[in-house]
Amino acid sequence: MSKKFFKDYTFIILGAFIVASGYVFFITPYKIIPGGVYGISIVIHYLTEGMFTGFPEGLPIGMTALCFNIPLMFAAYKLLGAGSLPKTITAFVATAVFVDLLTMFHGYGQVVLGDSLLASIYGGVLIGIGVAMIFKAKATSAGTDVVSKIITKYFRIPVGFSIIIVDSIVVLIGLIAFGDWAVPLYSWITIFVYGKVVDILQEGLSTDRAVFIITPKSKEMGDMINTKLKRGGTYFHGKGIYKGEEREIVYTVVNSRQIPKLREHIHEIDPTAFITILPANEILGQGFKALNERIEE
Repeated sequence: MSKKFFKDYTFIILGAFIVASGYVFFITPYKIIPGGVYGISIVIHYLTEGMFTGFPEGLPIGMTALCFNIPLMFAAYKLLGAGSLPKTITAFVATAVFVDLLTMFHGYGQVVLGDSLLASIYGGVLIGIGVAMIFKAKATSAGTDVVSKIITKYFRIPVGFSIIIVDSIVVLIGLIAFGDWAVPLYSWITIFVYGKVVDILQEGLSTDRAVFIITPKSKEMGDMINTKLKRGGTYFHGKGIYKGEEREIVYTVVNSRQIPKLREHIHEIDPTAFITILPANEILGQGFKALNERIEE
């Protein structure tokens, strides 16, 4: 019962509530099918409308998703190992409970009236934020992610590609069920936004850039970086592939605002220098965030 324990489970509960809010307030009212177990559950909810006396509006989405997740978690335990099983169970049970509780008190009212595009975007944002919080606690949201991992394990398909396959199948089920091409089009917007939000929150919105400079004037480049940009760097020794000539490579990390000034200084020293500038999503070490701080987050 450590501080980390309470921090992790707080993130899971808050993340589950945010995910549930995205489904109840933005996704379900517009029949958007964002893949996964909840996408299937939304289809079942609308198809079972009026079929059961106790659920005249259709089977509850949270309860239906829970019924799918329980056997999926059992399969994950048997085939993939226990992993962070208690946290994952907490995540998908809390999400299901919050979905049905919010529905009970609020219903599936439209927050952005008549605007499916805004609903698909903001629904994806909320779900992405919630799932990122759950991931931060070293848990997963279960669902079709488990199916994707099983496919990856036994068919050697990259996990990202298998997730796209599974979610796309769910979206196409929504198209068949509702017979409306707007359903998959808005659904894929939600899936894209949700994925981008998760990536941004996990990797960060860093404005730093990693720069590689290949030049025979590496010493002058290093001095310029150190004195004019107040940055450090590293020298590498390399060898050209085509001519086999020895090359000097300067590596440094600068802020994106410093890139124009860096280009000018490089041009002054060596107009023939070969430069590669890459986004640096995360930089850990001396002068930046310490590695141990990142691990403890």
